[in-house]
Amino acid sequence: MDLGEGRFARASVELKVLPDTRRIRAYLRWSDGGKSPARYLGQVEHETRAANLAEGWKMAWEKGLLTEEPPAEGSWASSPSVRAVMRANRSKDTRPELRLRSLLHKQGLRYRVAARPLSDLRRTADLIFSKPKVAVFVDGCFWHGCPEHLRESHKNAEFWRSKIEGNQTRDAETDRLLREAGWTVVRVWEHEAPDAAAARVISVVRASSADQHNSGQSESNMKR
Repeated sequence: MDLGEGRFARASVELKVLPDTRRIRAYLRWSDGGKSPARYLGQVEHETRAANLAEGWKMAWEKGLLTEEPPAEGSWASSPSVRAVMRANRSKDTRPELRLRSLLHKQGLRYRVAARPLSDLRRTADLIFSKPKVAVFVDGCFWHGCPEHLRESHKNAEFWRSKIEGNQTRDAETDRLLREAGWTVVRVWEHEAPDAAAARVISVVRASSADQHNSGQSESNMKR
């Protein structure tokens, strides 16, 4: 936020649930001289927290409450909003990944983290289940072009569009190569509800394990 006189403040979107109606309100909050002012943005009604936060940021931009601080000298990111997105979309150990891993571990599933399903293919999955040959990718909404939550940058739009489309092409190629090698690929959007995502992964892993077990028994019976 532009506080005037060359001063800028980092803002955040806060969600509050009204106890009586269970409606969710979004507020913009920032720090200024030891105080934490807040500005009401509006009501949000999405099913996930991530989607409601994204809607809150959208409201803040539309209301003209946010501004883009000039990038630091030497920074190649086109704007603070782009840099913020890049910081929030880490390549490893993101919050959605950690939550998914925790839920899967509680269900007794064991996996490898940030590993290559195929040693000779330079593609790293967020989780791999080696025996059932299941590769799980947790895709960030920005970098992988989520159809629900991608908010395109207004600056260098062509560059970022090309970058994201390139990632999508690479994702499709990765899926194809792994499937041709006998792997099952599961892609999870970072905005998906963790419980639902975990249930989907568990279902695929158990189904793949059962298929391999049945296939092994069939081959054993044929040898007899």
